[in-house]
Amino acid sequence: MIPLIDILNSNILIVDDQPANVMLLERMLANVGYVRLTSTTDSQEVAELHLTNNYDLILLDLQMPNMDGFDVMAQLREAQPNAYLPVLVITAQPHHKLHALNVGAKDFVTKPFELAEVLARVHNMLEVRSLHKTLQSYNDLLEQRVHERTAELHESYLDTIFTMTRAAEHKDEDTGAHVQRISYYSRELAKILGMDEVFADEIFIASPMHDIGKIGIPDRILLKPSGFTPDEWEIMKSHAAMGAKILGNSKSRYLNMGSEIALNHHERWDGGGYPAGKQGEEIPLSARIMNICDVYDALRSKRPYKAAFDHKTAVEIITRGDGRTHPQHFDPVILAAFSQHHQMFADIFASL
Repeated sequence: MIPLIDILNSNILIVDDQPANVMLLERMLANVGYVRLTSTTDSQEVAELHLTNNYDLILLDLQMPNMDGFDVMAQLREAQPNAYLPVLVITAQPHHKLHALNVGAKDFVTKPFELAEVLARVHNMLEVRSLHKTLQSYNDLLEQRVHERTAELHESYLDTIFTMTRAAEHKDEDTGAHVQRISYYSRELAKILGMDEVFADEIFIASPMHDIGKIGIPDRILLKPSGFTPDEWEIMKSHAAMGAKILGNSKSRYLNMGSEIALNHHERWDGGGYPAGKQGEEIPLSARIMNICDVYDALRSKRPYKAAFDHKTAVEIITRGDGRTHPQHFDPVILAAFSQHHQMFADIFASL
């Protein structure tokens, strides 16, 4: 039950082109204690007034010059398409009532006015409006709590992934910051390429898992400072399929993209990569984006078999080649985006 004081304190707008009707309705409502009464005889003002004052109830005459009540309701719906429309229409035409209800009015008052009917319908409408506002406030609070909880779970999920991937990376990386940098490179490059926020979020979380399969590579091979024998190279290459197997068959869209990237991030646009020798768009976009990010960070990082390069040298190797890395390894569109925005990569590397 809504307290009477709350009902009487509701914000009400009376709209009628006849000043006598406005005065009569104001008097009826004021005499029983309604205190927040506003009125207008200009129907063209209603939408702006409602947007400013957020009325609990609009008593709206249907037959008015310039803009009738049906036009006013259409304007209100256009201004707030998903909002509750707190309209109680005023009409002397029986055939208007059903039409008004069908286009969004919540109830009607018949002309000429009967005091008991006006007061009953206004009171009932305001009770419903109050309950609707209470429910909306509860829904907003619930949505906020779900959002906060989702953000907490997302952060926890990301921490778990970073911890898991650092376990694989720590054996041959100078710092676990590598996996974090890969996340940021991949997300920003995806946005530059015009991908939506969902894809950017997925690749941010999935890309650090690219080398999770290294967990299964023996240290004698993974940490070897010199070149691999043919047999050792075959074992080393197996980390791609191993990573995909570890992450695959999951209900998580992040792990599914992680599996996709793990399997394909050593494929090359020209078909010269592994494990399957895929080329061009046979390689998933996520892996093509992550690949150039991984190559950049590998060039910038110290490894058992090489020193770290500066940013300028890394960009030149990727865009011009050095005998081991060639521009044709990369998707031309992604390579062009990298070339135009390479400073973003330098900034991320310096910050993590």
